[in-house]
Amino acid sequence: MTLDTADISPEALAQRLVDLLEIEEIDTDLYRGKRQPGGSGRVFGGQVIAQALQAAQRSTDAPKTAHSLHAYFMRPGDEQHPILYRVVRDFDGRSFATRRVIAMQKGKPILNMACSLQAPEQGFTHQDAMPDVPPPEDLRSDHDLRAESAEQIPEPFRAIFARQRPIEIRPVEPRNWVNPTVGPPCQHSWFRIVAPIGNDPAMHRAILAYASDMSLLGTATLPHGVNWITPGFQTASLDHALWLHEDFRADDWLLYACDSPWAGHARGFNRGKIFARDGRLVASVAQEGLIRLRD
Repeated sequence: MTLDTADISPEALAQRLVDLLEIEEIDTDLYRGKRQPGGSGRVFGGQVIAQALQAAQRSTDAPKTAHSLHAYFMRPGDEQHPILYRVVRDFDGRSFATRRVIAMQKGKPILNMACSLQAPEQGFTHQDAMPDVPPPEDLRSDHDLRAESAEQIPEPFRAIFARQRPIEIRPVEPRNWVNPTVGPPCQHSWFRIVAPIGNDPAMHRAILAYASDMSLLGTATLPHGVNWITPGFQTASLDHALWLHEDFRADDWLLYACDSPWAGHARGFNRGKIFARDGRLVASVAQEGLIRLRD
């Protein structure tokens, strides 16, 4: 999915993600998403969601900002080709705007997304309480935990398993990647981009959208003692919904609380709540994905 990132500074790693999500406008309502440098195989779904969100945001004038998106994955993206994003302006009102974004590769759609944007407005407020979990400073990074077991991972998966990522994750309940065990369908993790990225709110929203596709689908596998390196196991995101509630910074720690209330028929349903460190619920996520174990 991505290039080898060994010995790259956090600042360079973060800038590489920002550059990836800075889409290029090539005509009115037509944008091009960059390829991941050195990428191979299938495009990470979070990248397609984030670039599609950027296209919707770029096509809408301030002060309206994105507050929800609903996306369907149709085909896997290919890292060998850039992605084109066609925006359809379905509605522009005083309070809300609605956009449809079609992501294309080689003349075929790989993702359809609907996005709603709203002008700032005051109203009634309430929210769920933030889970009581250890702070990120008391937890080890997912990268360090993976490094300890990398030699036990089958060779075809080892490079992608142990690579540096632009999103740092600190799991509250670390997983056993070599010998997965059966557990409850819920997990918590802190995440942030690995270095400061400036003050563009649209980019912070895009990075959260990118990161929201990490960890989520795996929640549905926890009760079954499998993971993505289990022989014969097949997994893929089918759809993705994201609601953006409050302002936040993607370079500050955010808590991702995930649960999976149902799985069946080779599909798993997952939900996520994203909290800022001050306890505000800043985003909610839902996703259904393929979880299939072949003989």
